Amino acid sequence: MASFYVENFGCRATQADGAVIEQQFRDRGLDRASRPDNARFVVLNTCAVTASAEQDARAAIRRVRRDNPNCEVIVTGCYAQRAPAEIAALPGVSCVVGNSHKHRLAQIALRAQPEKDSSDLDSFIPLASLRAETPSESIFVSDIFAHTELLAAPVFDSANERTRPNLKVQDGCNNRCSFCIIPSVRGRSRSLKMDEVLREVGQLVAAGYREVVISGINLGRWGRDLSTLIVEDGRPRPSNLEQLIKAILDNTSLENLRISSVEPMDWSDSLIQLIAESPRIAKHAHVPMQSGSDAVLRRMRRRYRPWHYREKIERIRGAIPNAAIGADVMVGFPGETEAEFAETRRIIEDLPFTYLHVFTFSARPGTPAATMPNQVPVRVARARNRVLRELAVEKKLAFMRSFVGQSLEAITLNVVIEKSDGAWTEALTDNYLKLRLQGSYEPNQWLRARVLEAADGRLVGTHDPSHR
Repeated sequence: MASFYVENFGCRATQADGAVIEQQFRDRGLDRASRPDNARFVVLNTCAVTASAEQDARAAIRRVRRDNPNCEVIVTGCYAQRAPAEIAALPGVSCVVGNSHKHRLAQIALRAQPEKDSSDLDSFIPLASLRAETPSESIFVSDIFAHTELLAAPVFDSANERTRPNLKVQDGCNNRCSFCIIPSVRGRSRSLKMDEVLREVGQLVAAGYREVVISGINLGRWGRDLSTLIVEDGRPRPSNLEQLIKAILDNTSLENLRISSVEPMDWSDSLIQLIAESPRIAKHAHVPMQSGSDAVLRRMRRRYRPWHYREKIERIRGAIPNAAIGADVMVGFPGETEAEFAETRRIIEDLPFTYLHVFTFSARPGTPAATMPNQVPVRVARARNRVLRELAVEKKLAFMRSFVGQSLEAITLNVVIEKSDGAWTEALTDNYLKLRLQGSYEPNQWLRARVLEAADGRLVGTHDPSHR
């Protein structure tokens, strides 16, 4: 029987897309291979957020071609949407399927005829009507802004090796940050309807999952594109993320809901209060910052000022003292001066972050920032990146050490390590800290652990038998 393998690059949304692709192949009778070198079809689900991400994709194409020369390599995702002809020209690539056609990827890979009654095909503009040159038969890409649907990711089937499935409930972005290519490769913001979200979460719960992560490209905008009004306090109101979270809690028995990245302007006081008061929502807030400099934020076309951001983080920490609080930070944005970088470093020092994702600016073709003057030298940007990463390590370690001697809720993962002193099980705490738990435990179990020490970027603990 023919087999397939999907390799995902990049964000949670890409991983959720990969789950959809896996299900497409399964629905057509194919088995998932354990490794790419054993598969008949290898799908590389790419990222385009940085030049490095695209370089990783090209390296993967070369690797797959070397290790499995007889397979068909299908390249999809954001890089495929951005530069299909560039990818199609690479040796070993069988076909390129953009995000616009990802809903039909397995059908394309298997060269099946399109279903005549497919209702979602009308949302796509034929490639031939968009490109001046003669389109290649191996390229399936069209206008992403014509894509108005969001397909559910059936992660309850394709995430059987995981304990914390990720459900994408939103895709696309209506913001136009000057450095970001994502809107042009993922299209406008669109939301999975509430009843579909509840059905997916319910199926995950029925399959035995105890924690679900809801994610999106711009998750805080969930529901803004939906015409459905929800009655709240006796009045009809437009759908929003807070209402979705309440609906999940009210209509499913999910034990723990984790919310992925939400933009600063979408952290309302009521959302913060909801997370603080519910024992079923993970105490974790990821709030992208990008820069602590007002001048840089304005050049980035971000919709908040540093003082707005500071206020949001302080409110989150005041309401949820033990929460993990993370941020995305970019260094080396065009024109970033030493003084502007110092402003970013200072706000990071001041605020109670527990981890950071630090990125060096990468010029993306077609974005305004790519042609801005005063591009920061790579060596300077990398040095600034190093400074912030070192600061992040210090802040994370201080946060971890604050829990030594305490007990924390944690969910066991599917990794058990045998060492000279016995077995140890990997786990993740409710507030997003890695934990190495003494003993061997089945995955997907919530338990309470007593923290003994913080070492090597994780907590070390033992099961607290007085709980769970």
